[in-house]
Amino acid sequence: MFRNMRRKGQQLTIDECEEILISQPRGVLALLGDYDYPYALPMSHVYVNGKIYFHGAQKGHKNDAVLNHSKCSYCVMDDGVKATDSWWYTFKSVIAFGNIKTLTDKDEKIEALTYLGDKFFPTHEETVDEINRLLERTEVFEITIDHMTGKVVQEK
Repeated sequence: MFRNMRRKGQQLTIDECEEILISQPRGVLALLGDYDYPYALPMSHVYVNGKIYFHGAQKGHKNDAVLNHSKCSYCVMDDGVKATDSWWYTFKSVIAFGNIKTLTDKDEKIEALTYLGDKFFPTHEETVDEINRLLERTEVFEITIDHMTGKVVQEK
């Protein structure tokens, strides 16, 4: 169903893809939006146990798109390394294809938000405070990955 990578020599292993998903804070979520136009938006994420989690508002374009069509992709790039005395970078990227859903179970939401908060906040206590303060106003999204590829790219 999914295409094979054309340039196999640039392909990353699954472990390398997962390391990028774990270490990088942001990516671009692509959904099918209004009038069947692609809708791509930057998101902060956490990757845990083979799934990708995001949080956001309870209403909006993203929420409507998720309700209308569950298939999505998510792209993450590392910071790359600049070539010495040149303009180009070598970087790694990952694209995950899967199905996205809104979590409705309170315990699942808290667990995902805890992973997210602990990735971004300086302390676990701050994570707990934010969850307690904003849980009822926060939507949590989960991507179950069906296919994932990654590659190393040289811009030159």
